[in-house]
Amino acid sequence: MALDPKVAHFIQQVTDSGAKAYEDLTPAESRRLEMNELIRNRGARVLESVAGVEHSFIPGPTADLPIRIYRPIHCDIDDLQPAIIFIHGSGWVVSNIETNDHFSRALAHRTGSVVIAINYQKAPEHKFPIPIDDCYASTLWIFEHAKCLGLDVNRIGILGDSAGGNLAAAVTLRLRDENGPKLAYQVLIYPAVQYGWNTPSAQTHAEGYLLQQASMKYYWGHYLRSEADALNPYCSPLSAQSHKDLPATLIYTAEFDPLCDDGYLYYRELESSGVNVKYRCFDGVIHGFIKMLGVFDQADEFLDELKQDLLKV
Repeated sequence: MALDPKVAHFIQQVTDSGAKAYEDLTPAESRRLEMNELIRNRGARVLESVAGVEHSFIPGPTADLPIRIYRPIHCDIDDLQPAIIFIHGSGWVVSNIETNDHFSRALAHRTGSVVIAINYQKAPEHKFPIPIDDCYASTLWIFEHAKCLGLDVNRIGILGDSAGGNLAAAVTLRLRDENGPKLAYQVLIYPAVQYGWNTPSAQTHAEGYLLQQASMKYYWGHYLRSEADALNPYCSPLSAQSHKDLPATLIYTAEFDPLCDDGYLYYRELESSGVNVKYRCFDGVIHGFIKMLGVFDQADEFLDELKQDLLKV
């Protein structure tokens, strides 16, 4: 398919604005740019309704970690609720739970699940394995405190996009390897599950679609201490020796995304390992489309489809 006209228009707007790509900025500049964009667009962004948002800190391996708990409307406070642990993306370097607030609210509102967003520490100040350690420890904490949080331990899943998809997949593998709590499912959205950029989609979409080959080199370069880290399955989940005994998995990708093949290859690997897995590639869109609520039709389509898919896992 061709690019969706709305997506093509958005790319042209970004190009015409003359804005620098993140890979041309320092991490501090990238973070400042994202926060400035959030402030500038805050008034135009429609926030979906939730019953409440709780701000807290939980103990991590090397620092206290901020989390936000989003409770959907119409949930029965007398019953234990399903929950989604949300790990945001943006290359392990940029972004935080504040810049993802609109998506967390929409995720809770559309799925009817309590959403717990984790603010893990970022590279390059905190390279691998610190972000995965933070997310793993946060997941254990959520299960340990599930009852007092009003959560049903049998209905807690994990969701991550891009670098967050990498971390969600790594947490899921590590929980299996260390006989940890059982996730109900994992949702991986255009996940970066291997180091490198030699897949057909990475080559075909290396430039012109905002996330570029140069972007991938920039992010991985900040995340890894050395290329030896890329051999670790908690850094490159596709490289794990086994993918058996993982929970039900939903994988969603974007057609015009360098990471499209990463998601498909992980789907094939899990399918061949006997995992209950679904794969869907959204046509005509680019990396990051799920956060473009009110801009790209496919963002709303994704949340509607996710709601129905979660009813089946």
